[in-house]
Amino acid sequence: MDQRTKPSPRLKPLPQDTTPELREQFELMQRNLGFVPNSMLIMQRRPTLAKAFAALTAAVWDPQGTVDRGLKRLIAHVSSRAAGCQYCMAHTAGGALHFGVEDRKLADVWDYQRSPLYSIAERAALDLALAASGVPNAATDAMFLELRKYWTEEQIVEIVGVIALFGFLNRWNDTLATPLEDEPMAVGEKFLAGHGWSAGKHAQ
Repeated sequence: MDQRTKPSPRLKPLPQDTTPELREQFELMQRNLGFVPNSMLIMQRRPTLAKAFAALTAAVWDPQGTVDRGLKRLIAHVSSRAAGCQYCMAHTAGGALHFGVEDRKLADVWDYQRSPLYSIAERAALDLALAASGVPNAATDAMFLELRKYWTEEQIVEIVGVIALFGFLNRWNDTLATPLEDEPMAVGEKFLAGHGWSAGKHAQ
């Protein structure tokens, strides 16, 4: 095959109105993100799975949680980069910006241990994200001792919930080569490409 030929998606995203029973979930995503992710438009082939995943996602991103929602997106971004999922890296960078993370703080996320823009508490959470997202999992008891200095047990559950959610998403999107939507593609090109990111197989 000509190497310049772009392969078709492994499973194509279906039109948003394909599965009427998912209208409520898709409308919520449309309001929150401005679009319905292609990951969900692929997943709708199994509506029960899509509904369960939407419920889990809503719980992880619950605005009533006490871990800052911008930090949660940075945790998801570090997890996604550790796992190598370009699709999720672009999505989580966009989410971080959406929830108030400043451009320069996002730019510093891969130097978070030395950046003055990150607190000690944030560094502890990101250390866990990096370690727990590798294979094999490299989370340690020492990391949890450090987390407990700054975060309650309920907050630690929120943090691990984000990491675990992206354990699923990284594998889903990387395996299916989910096509990137326009908005996260633009975020990736603007904020991540200078650090080695490329859409790769996720380019539409």
